[in-house]
Amino acid sequence: MDISESMDTATIDLAEKSHVKNKLPWYHASSFLLLWPALFFAVAYPLYNAMPKPVNIDEELYKPGQFVSERAQHLLLELDRLGPKIIGDEMNEKTMIEFLLREMDSVHREMRHDLYTLEVDVQRASGAYLAVDSINMYQAVQNVIVKLTPRQSNSSAYLLVNSHYDTKVGSVGAGDAGSMVVTMLEVLRQLATSNDSFEHPVIFLFNGAEESELHGSHAFITQHKWSPSCKALINVDSLGAGGRELLFRAGPFHPWLIRHYKAAAKHPFGTTLAEEIFESRIANSKSDFGIFRDYGPLPGLDMVVQYNGFVYHTKYDRFDVISRDSLQSTGDNLLALVRSISNAKEMRDIKAHAKGRSVYFDFLGLFFVSYLESTAIFLNIGFGGGGIIIVYFSLWYMSNKLNIDVGTVVQEFAIMFLMELVSFGLALGLPMLIATFYDAGKRTMTYFTNSWLVIGIYIVPSIIGLVLPVTIYLIIGRNKRIPSNYRLQIAGHAHCIFFALLCIVLTILSVRSAYLFMISLLFYVGALCINMISKLHERGYFWSLVLGACQAIPFLYFSYLFYACLVIYIPLTGRTGTTANPDLQIAILCAAGTILALGFLAPLINVFRYPVIIIGIMTATTFLFVLVSVSELGFPYRPRTNVMRLNFLQVNRKLYDYNGSISHQDAGYYFGLHDHRKEQPLRDKLDLTGMVGIADTCDCQMRCGLPCGTQRWLPRTQPVQMPGDTTLELLNKTVVNSGYSIRYSFQLTGPSRMTIYLMPLEGVKMVDWSFLRGMLDSPAKYKPPYQISFTWGADSSPIKFYVELTKTNGKFNEPVFEIGIAGHYLSHVHKRDALSALFIKEFPDFVNAVEWPTSYDRYIY
Repeated sequence: MDISESMDTATIDLAEKSHVKNKLPWYHASSFLLLWPALFFAVAYPLYNAMPKPVNIDEELYKPGQFVSERAQHLLLELDRLGPKIIGDEMNEKTMIEFLLREMDSVHREMRHDLYTLEVDVQRASGAYLAVDSINMYQAVQNVIVKLTPRQSNSSAYLLVNSHYDTKVGSVGAGDAGSMVVTMLEVLRQLATSNDSFEHPVIFLFNGAEESELHGSHAFITQHKWSPSCKALINVDSLGAGGRELLFRAGPFHPWLIRHYKAAAKHPFGTTLAEEIFESRIANSKSDFGIFRDYGPLPGLDMVVQYNGFVYHTKYDRFDVISRDSLQSTGDNLLALVRSISNAKEMRDIKAHAKGRSVYFDFLGLFFVSYLESTAIFLNIGFGGGGIIIVYFSLWYMSNKLNIDVGTVVQEFAIMFLMELVSFGLALGLPMLIATFYDAGKRTMTYFTNSWLVIGIYIVPSIIGLVLPVTIYLIIGRNKRIPSNYRLQIAGHAHCIFFALLCIVLTILSVRSAYLFMISLLFYVGALCINMISKLHERGYFWSLVLGACQAIPFLYFSYLFYACLVIYIPLTGRTGTTANPDLQIAILCAAGTILALGFLAPLINVFRYPVIIIGIMTATTFLFVLVSVSELGFPYRPRTNVMRLNFLQVNRKLYDYNGSISHQDAGYYFGLHDHRKEQPLRDKLDLTGMVGIADTCDCQMRCGLPCGTQRWLPRTQPVQMPGDTTLELLNKTVVNSGYSIRYSFQLTGPSRMTIYLMPLEGVKMVDWSFLRGMLDSPAKYKPPYQISFTWGADSSPIKFYVELTKTNGKFNEPVFEIGIAGHYLSHVHKRDALSALFIKEFPDFVNAVEWPTSYDRYIY
């Protein structure tokens, strides 16, 4: 080493000691770490929960044209008192229609007859469509449809506004979707009494059969006289009760709808991320929007109330959990959107405006951002490429400033990039590992009631993963030629390059949610430019102040966004099924939010001395949270507020042989379990002796010999007292097609929900039937047993159908096929079986049992 090199090394050593000396004491790191949750609770959390001031009826005189939430709330209370509205019940088929017609009459009396005409139609329709795994048939389902037309309008393009008034079994449905029904009624009233007319007629569809496989929307869009004129849709529904409504689907391929939402919505709340998550079917849920889109095809906006999903489809979905300001928020948005789209020039020719998709999101509910996917490609590639370029320039500048070759700096960057990959893997992997341990220990869903537990058990481990590799490398991998403040900057550059590559790759794959990485890059590149122009990056750790200040905005947005995701998804874990580990999904969600919100910030703990102490404290915090979560505090369920969901069917089974004799007959309780803990929480509370899984019978019985999927079966000694009879009658049996086929004609009578299962025996093929042919025409996709679900609404007439089969040996005087008939007595007015009622009383108070009697008969013909 020559004298100059020795002097350079000495200078760098002195600078390094100076940088270490200039680091803040480690105990000040607590202020840095607590700053960000404080910022979240001071800004993002209040804005997420912000609601408009409700408008009262007496204010309408001097504030005309506004949505009046007090009137909507009065109607909601009336709907709540009516009780459940189940298809086939008088409450749904008669009382609700009378209620809606009464409100239509009230609007008609108040409306501006000189400006508008009002037409009301009660649709009764029958039909069928092919679903994913079954044919869905319906008979006499009813919709109440209202058309409001401006007298001066000659437009043949209608705007459709839809929600449903029927409810799930055992639920009053104040949130799902009574709140949407009363919101639509008040919007209709405001439009009909307004002095400001509009161009395009508006259809309000109050559909009476959404909870029964979306039959109401299918009946309207495929059969109603007004449906061909409908050119755009606003669908409003609920996944909870109260709170703000989330725009989570738009279009598809109609970005003009998003432009109208951006211009009109008074309280914007929506994100492309929610749309892509929903469309990926990670959240197993369906809405009328899909029916309108697929069978219209009708573009539109799909909005859903998402707060307090714990009460969704339970008996606790009542009037008292829905605040008036929540109704005001939804009403303000819906009224403004209807006014905007009903005047949209795009409605005149929507095909001409079906160009591309949109990227959209709201910022803390304060304003809404949207742009075309083509613009998103430009922005994402631009900021991704720009980030790579400016990082390269920064590395080149460092080499000049330190008077070392650029290769040395690039080598340091390469190591830091490797550390970044390890950090990303740990930030994602540690929460997933903890989730796997919870699953192995049968302790999943500890956050279900106390959602704050995710902070310690998933978010803090993700932060540890973010900082651990870089911190260890900075401590043990000393570089005598590059001071620590520069090395920490290089760590940020590595994170920037990683995000830039992710942003570019996801954009190439047409993932519109890549905008999240673009936002993060935008503010990092901005901070880097400020530091380089001001030369703060040369002055110790002052550059970190600029970085922290610039990261405040993306932190607020990402924490707001992922908090919203947790508010929506944590209740969903109570009904996503028994198979998938819900903790794994929550862990990934927490890790993704942490990486985006704190990816550039967390490594800044190295600005403080002894960062390993900080990591140790975070590790101890995680252990403390884990101990709390496995205590009684981590038990998932609570009465009323955070219940365990359970479908509880009281089943009579009869299996008939070919000769008509009964080969097997029994009764029992079918437990349809909704979450990953299965029946475990019930075992200490109920006598479940004899409960078995029914998978063992699936090899020898069609559909395991039960009317539903494979879960848990508990035998009982006495038959269930059925509220009625489900009867299958063979009308005739005819050999057709010159003796090559045989046709069986049947008549089926029973409750409003019935399911038919058909299984050809070995050597037999189903060649025709009176149902839709889709399953028979796609044998590679649809395998027997075939399922046909049938629902009737206002007409309980028997269903007549036939099946036609062919057999390779041509012998039809022996068994040909099996047919199973399930009759579901869902009506809440039926008197329950006494023995079942006694058993239900033993259920713990944290269980919400949705129960009904079911008969299942299997025949061989």
